Amino acid sequence: MKLVILDRDGTINVDRDDYVKSVEDWQPLPGALEAIARLNHAGWHVVIATNQSGLGRGLFDMATLNAIHMRLNESLARAGGRVDAIFFCPHAVSDGCVCRKPLPGLFEQIGLRYNVDLKTVVTLGDSLRDLQAGIAVGCEPHLVRSGEAGELDEAGLAALLAQVPGTQVHDDLPAFAEFMITRERGRRAAAKAEGAARQAGEGTLDSGPGALTS
Repeated sequence: MKLVILDRDGTINVDRDDYVKSVEDWQPLPGALEAIARLNHAGWHVVIATNQSGLGRGLFDMATLNAIHMRLNESLARAGGRVDAIFFCPHAVSDGCVCRKPLPGLFEQIGLRYNVDLKTVVTLGDSLRDLQAGIAVGCEPHLVRSGEAGELDEAGLAALLAQVPGTQVHDDLPAFAEFMITRERGRRAAAKAEGAARQAGEGTLDSGPGALTS
């Protein structure tokens, strides 16, 4: 199963200092929905893992969060894409839960739900906590600069990346989708070439001078 775990705020939609706490507050980033559709069409299942401490803080209720996610799903459908599920942490920082990123609880839930080895899963987010939650369970980390990370200068970005070695950096979700699709095509082409070379080599061994026959 090809699975990608995406952060929500700052990755798919515009992040807000005062939280996305209404349907009207939810605004997709340019090209983000189309990028998810591209990943879907290339064979990836997409799941969202998001901290939503506004619930625990009383800034919005569960009905509002459901309405926001309904808007997300409807907007995605119009773009030709979908997400398989949205996993969220409703707790405030002071609650001491195990699911709030940078802890890996949401990712562990996803692994159990889909019965997938998380070491084969790619994750994308806009902050250090997103990456830390992913690498804690072995996911391949990718950072997008359309949200929180976009506010960092080069020194700040370097300091962040030093904490999560091997992280790939992308300008936005469309750039990430292009990277994933291009890499997949390259891997398929390499595998095809390797298979053809192996087959050609076996044919040479079978038909060369002195080959044994029965």
